[in-house]
Amino acid sequence: MSPVKESNGLENDTFAIHGHFCELENDGEGSDLSEEYDKNKLAYCVTDVPAWYLCIILGIQHLLTAFGGIIAIPLILSQGLCLQHDGLTQGHLISTIFFVSGMCTLLQVTFGIRLPIVQGGTFAFLAPSMAMLSMPEWTCPAWTQNASLVNTTSPEYIDVWQSRMRELQGSIMVGSLFQVLVGFSGLIGFFMRFIGPLTIAPTISLIGLSLYDSAGISAGNHWGISTMTTALIILFSQYLRHIPVPFPKYNKTKKLHTSRIYIFQLLPVLLGITLSWLICYIFTISNVLPSEPEQYGYLARTDLKGDVIGQAPWFRFPYPGQWGLPTVSLAGVVGILAGVLSSMIESVGDYHACARLSGAPPPPKHAINRGIGIEGIGCLLAGAWGTGNGTTSYSENVGALGITKVGSRMVIVTGGVLMIIMGLFCKIGAIFTTIPTPVIGGMFLVMFGVISAAGVSNLQYADMNSSRNVFIFGFSMFTGLVIPNWIFKNPDAIATGVVELDQLLQVLLTTSMFIGGFFGFFLDNTIPGTLRERGIIDWNKISLDDSSNTLESSEVYNLPFGISSCLSSFSWVRYVPFLPPNAPSSQDEAKVDSLATKQQPVKPELIRSVAL
Repeated sequence: MSPVKESNGLENDTFAIHGHFCELENDGEGSDLSEEYDKNKLAYCVTDVPAWYLCIILGIQHLLTAFGGIIAIPLILSQGLCLQHDGLTQGHLISTIFFVSGMCTLLQVTFGIRLPIVQGGTFAFLAPSMAMLSMPEWTCPAWTQNASLVNTTSPEYIDVWQSRMRELQGSIMVGSLFQVLVGFSGLIGFFMRFIGPLTIAPTISLIGLSLYDSAGISAGNHWGISTMTTALIILFSQYLRHIPVPFPKYNKTKKLHTSRIYIFQLLPVLLGITLSWLICYIFTISNVLPSEPEQYGYLARTDLKGDVIGQAPWFRFPYPGQWGLPTVSLAGVVGILAGVLSSMIESVGDYHACARLSGAPPPPKHAINRGIGIEGIGCLLAGAWGTGNGTTSYSENVGALGITKVGSRMVIVTGGVLMIIMGLFCKIGAIFTTIPTPVIGGMFLVMFGVISAAGVSNLQYADMNSSRNVFIFGFSMFTGLVIPNWIFKNPDAIATGVVELDQLLQVLLTTSMFIGGFFGFFLDNTIPGTLRERGIIDWNKISLDDSSNTLESSEVYNLPFGISSCLSSFSWVRYVPFLPPNAPSSQDEAKVDSLATKQQPVKPELIRSVAL
């Protein structure tokens, strides 16, 4: 077979030998779209199974694409958990979140939405978690901020951070039950009627903007190193992304030869962090960086965590309740609910984008309901295991599908297994804890900025020439910044006399995404405006095509292992929101073309991705 071309026009004979193309349907506008038509060809559709070694290679790529978000969350949480100077425990948290992300990915691909979409930690839970940990009763003791005073094995210190973690665990577990209910009951469709771009834009944007302090503190430990990290990520992701790099390759036809890969487009964050990390290591061993803790730039050294890699065990199996029995507070639960709502809405958009990029029909209602419900179960597992966070669908990996043209869910299954394996080997997590704080800060400057911009990008669906919409968005954003900032500076201002109510208001009013999302939702649904002006029509257009009763849809979205076939004979199945309806008859099947020829063209504007 002759070598085929990827979307960039470069040879990719690996796919030509082992795969087949799913051709996406032309728009019908003539031959002018022939080039775009070629670009939309998929090497593997959602139900295809590539060669085992391709599954491993592409699975590793998806793992690396999710790498930045997965390790960033434990490192940020460590500040609120008083773990800044406990590299070993940070490594355990990183291993745990990798393990749980792998489990949740397998659950989602197998029993959930059944699309090739990765599950991992979510920044939507980070803002309410940090707001809860900033309450006066959870403020870190002063001695935990001094590395010389911290004894990581002392019962006192262990109780300090584990008590905070258990509070987070309980809040996440209870809050996740709401997502389970909304998903499996089919309520997600009801909520989507009232939620549009003017609610989503401030909610998502304020996730990134509310974390500016964490980014500034980390980057400020050495502005030179953090600036270098930021510059490298920008260079790789924006300026060099279209430049291929030759890599050696071998196959039976061409023997040893070179193949060009867009490595900068695939792994800009990983490359930027790794290069800065290496430079910090060189500066450390050559004593360019100061060795005295009170000197500026000391935190850029790579040897601050001591022999954390040597102390970490080779193998450790994370288990539920490993930090103790979770505790629950009303304030924590209500705060987490704001993150749950944001995560659910973003995931629905990711499902549709993922379906189009993987050669699948638009996801039917039962699959969306099941996907959201499984995400809720994933958050429940994340809380039980003690990641300090929940799980959600990763937009970054949806974007990676468009780059690789490989939509096979078996690749994501492989990636999930690899994440579980990484979570079992603690030395891998320990290695990540040696990344200097300024390098992490440089990554935050890019990552949080892109998250903020991704939220604003949702305004493309609304009419921003409307003074109504400009007012709603501006007011929601500004109050989402002003009110939490004032509450932080005046923590004693809330004094109703009821301790539980004070805690609830403290968490909600210091969670920027809740404030912005609340005002956006309230004003958008009460101030008069047409559906088109509000952006509701365009926003919901992607979910209007419900193809749940086609052969292609059943092939992709029905439950595995013959479960759907077993249930198809029962009439009550049609009343269960998360179960597929009865399968089409054989006569209907004969009228349906193959999956590869029925897909709609990929529309990049539907991908609300925060990938670089």
